[in-house]
Amino acid sequence: MPTPIGNLDDITLRAIEILGRCDYIAAEDTRKARILLDHLQIKARLISFHVKNERYMADKLIDRIERGQTISLISENGMPSISDPGYTLIYKAIERDIPMDVLPGPSAFLAALVLSGFPVSGFAFEGFLSHSGKGRRRRLRKLADEIPRTLVFYVSPHRLQVFLEDVLNILGNRKAALCREISKIHQEVVRASVSELIDKYSDEEIRGELVLVLSPDTVDNST
Repeated sequence: MPTPIGNLDDITLRAIEILGRCDYIAAEDTRKARILLDHLQIKARLISFHVKNERYMADKLIDRIERGQTISLISENGMPSISDPGYTLIYKAIERDIPMDVLPGPSAFLAALVLSGFPVSGFAFEGFLSHSGKGRRRRLRKLADEIPRTLVFYVSPHRLQVFLEDVLNILGNRKAALCREISKIHQEVVRASVSELIDKYSDEEIRGELVLVLSPDTVDNST
């Protein structure tokens, strides 16, 4: 079940109703989950479910469900399984023929994609690329060989500069939209070319959750 990516009031009425009648809520970050649940005035028992215990806890949760308990899975924010834990639990539920459902809701990369103003008829969401420079560049080269389309990435603030430099060298000087803190108080969208973003953040610190959207089009440097 997706949870708000910023503004707590972005949760759906259906999500509130289901969370209110769960036996347990499996949460990526139980502290942040408690903030949301307190905001919604929901008293629920929380189970920690994160990337480091996902495989182990997936079996435990499946066992609880088979004993008749109702469990919802939520991420720290956004949609579980999208650059967050969740895939293992869903896979095991399908494998053991356990009924489940996925509720629609907020997702940072979709909001950023629409905010960018770039074509959405064909796009690729790449999430976080490898922390390794070699692995990151290998993936960017594969994308460069494909038909040009809008690309969406999650980027850590401390890796933004090297990421942008790799994009410039491999994908070219594309038009870009850097979306920061979507739906939060300090939401910001910077629209510029990749080279302009490199210049801007070479001596300017950036913080928060970042989504980088790249247009299929490059900037004409001759103009």
